[in-house]
Amino acid sequence: MKCRHCGSDVTLPVVDLGSAPPSNAYLSKKALRAPEKWYPLRVFVCTGCWLVQTGDFADRDELFSPDYAYFSSFSTTWLDHARRFVEESVARFGLGAASYVVEVASNDGYLLQYIKARDIPCLGIEPTVSTARAAREKGIDVVEDFFGVSLAERLVTSGGAADLVVANNVLAHVPDISDFVSGIARLLKPDGVATFEFPHLLQLLQNNQFDTIYHEHFSYLSLIATINVFTRCGLSVFDVEELPTHGGSLRVYAQRSDAGRRGMSARVAAVQSLESAAGLSSPHVYAGFQAKADRVKDDFLAFLIDAKRNGKTVAAYGAAAKGNTLLNYAGVRPDLLKFVVDLNPAKQGMYMPGSRIPIVEERRLREEQPDFVVILPWNLRAEVAGQLRYVTSWGGQFVTAVSCLEVGA
Repeated sequence: MKCRHCGSDVTLPVVDLGSAPPSNAYLSKKALRAPEKWYPLRVFVCTGCWLVQTGDFADRDELFSPDYAYFSSFSTTWLDHARRFVEESVARFGLGAASYVVEVASNDGYLLQYIKARDIPCLGIEPTVSTARAAREKGIDVVEDFFGVSLAERLVTSGGAADLVVANNVLAHVPDISDFVSGIARLLKPDGVATFEFPHLLQLLQNNQFDTIYHEHFSYLSLIATINVFTRCGLSVFDVEELPTHGGSLRVYAQRSDAGRRGMSARVAAVQSLESAAGLSSPHVYAGFQAKADRVKDDFLAFLIDAKRNGKTVAAYGAAAKGNTLLNYAGVRPDLLKFVVDLNPAKQGMYMPGSRIPIVEERRLREEQPDFVVILPWNLRAEVAGQLRYVTSWGGQFVTAVSCLEVGA
């Protein structure tokens, strides 16, 4: 296997999660009668540029299909996060009616709606038909395509370059990371800024967040690897923030290497030092991750089996991609986990890929009153537990499996 960025031979394994279907390939009732396509789910690290990456098995068009079911706006926590980002960016970079903002992977318009509300010209780029349609219903212009240098060239020629390019939770999702980053550099004005948010590899390793590994995530990013990629693709990092989102993320600020004039924040060196101290640019730190993932899998499966033997009912909340990784790695089926509640109408009435557990409306919780509710998007535990606090009225308890099994109100 060759590194998808630097082309070096990649042989150092990080974790092998067996095989699974794509985590967002939810099944209709009709599809239950047909076989599913499963792919190996293995992760390696390149010792040339330290990019952690999945083995190449699935094509992006198959992973990000027209009926893609992930809609960002169903999380109030994420909407608040997007609104605050817009407020801070407008103030910091002096954005106004003469500016131009582009968001790559704009999903359902969760962020650009706040840009548009300030009368700042903006454009979304989103390859999935379902979410692009939702953004257009908010009045947001969307280009329905995958992003790279070719699209950046067309956009600059037809509409002009951008003052701000936003790329939230997409850098990990692109198979050709070099083409993607080079496209961002091409899309920026000489003094423009690009911001990237992604789950921090350091948190994944230290907090055993193996369920954030799935086929749609081609890369797992540290600041060290990100700087290596950006430097070769025409961007320079000038600031970074550590965020609590997704169990611990980075927000990286970059500018064109040939024209950017912003000085480098001390936070860049601080995060680099943190990563170096943790050993992210040495092989040994990756060696024990498999055993940590196995321990979580074994503890979760033991809990479900014990609940079944004791006549307890277990349901789950949040048909999230990370939940599908956990369920499929642990081999969970509807006999152990009866149903999964999700607020997204596009998922209701469907079935979880692989495990084939039904996805239902929230009213099923009140009707069936399960003894345990597993919160699959554990990073939203506080939000979900607050929303579902009525579960405790019948003695129900909340459960999270990652980074370790926790059971309680």
